[in-house]
Amino acid sequence: MSAFVHSFQIPDELNAKKPKEILGKNREDVRLMVLNTDNGGSIHTHFNNITDFFEEGDLLVFNNSRTIPAVLDAKRRNQTLELRLSRKTTESCWEGILLGGLYQIGDELTFDQGLSGRIIGVGSEPPLVKIEFSLKGSELLDHIYRIGQPIRYEYIDSPWPLESYQTAYASVPGSVEMPSAGRAFSWGIMNKLKEKGVQLSFLSLHAGLSYYGNDQWPTPTEHPEEYIIPTETAELINQTKRKKKRIIAVGTTVVRALETVGRENPIMISKKGITNLYIDQSFSLKIVDGLLTGFHEPEASHLALLSAFVKKDKLLNAYREAIELGYYWHEFGDMNLIIRGN
Repeated sequence: MSAFVHSFQIPDELNAKKPKEILGKNREDVRLMVLNTDNGGSIHTHFNNITDFFEEGDLLVFNNSRTIPAVLDAKRRNQTLELRLSRKTTESCWEGILLGGLYQIGDELTFDQGLSGRIIGVGSEPPLVKIEFSLKGSELLDHIYRIGQPIRYEYIDSPWPLESYQTAYASVPGSVEMPSAGRAFSWGIMNKLKEKGVQLSFLSLHAGLSYYGNDQWPTPTEHPEEYIIPTETAELINQTKRKKKRIIAVGTTVVRALETVGRENPIMISKKGITNLYIDQSFSLKIVDGLLTGFHEPEASHLALLSAFVKKDKLLNAYREAIELGYYWHEFGDMNLIIRGN
């Protein structure tokens, strides 16, 4: 669990419950807190102004993983359970959580439209279990898209369509939760960045469950996630480093993927793998110079990752300031850019 537990409390009214589009606004109509990694100083502005904080030659790295509808209704004998998928382990097997009843290894499960599955073991950590499905590969994924619903946590009071949980550039299905740091980006803002000479590149990291329910959070060192870093992105990172320009990760998922490869190789390389990397204030960042992210709960390991960029006391001061100023939390909320000065 995060070292920030009990450091602050999020007032319920600051839990963003609705997408901006539902409120008749644009996705980019959120606020932006810019936090200086050197001195902890903060600037309060709007996301539309984000281009002001980058310069020609900087590189933004986005996670293009696409969110799948990861909540499936399951039948076990006379029980109805809820299966929340977390991570694909083979073409026919996923780890996930079963909620709403009792079950044991070996139990058969049935889903809508003829899909079935069986509990074949425990997952990477309790309460995750492994489910082997009767379909595999693209057939299974297509079926999940037909019968599933997006994961919705307690602070979201209404169901929203899957498209609300996608970034504009999402293209590779696999995340069960939206890589939400990029949600506010429109193609218009991305084009403005390119016009300024800021480089844009992509990788994929398929985000698993960040919360298990009932005040249970993943163990940070037991939270495997699959990543793919393309050759083009690796080459851009190396070029940017040589030119001594900044590399900014759009999301903690991007930091995790890049630093996993960076700690094992003298230069960035194209790679596909599974990361269990846990980043906190003791971690020495080798690749990433800045981070765009949302605002995180004190229990989340994401918040510990932020302390690798800016000292814990300065981070907490900024978070308390954000609460006082009414910033919104979670995937539909406001944004936080943590970056060293130009």
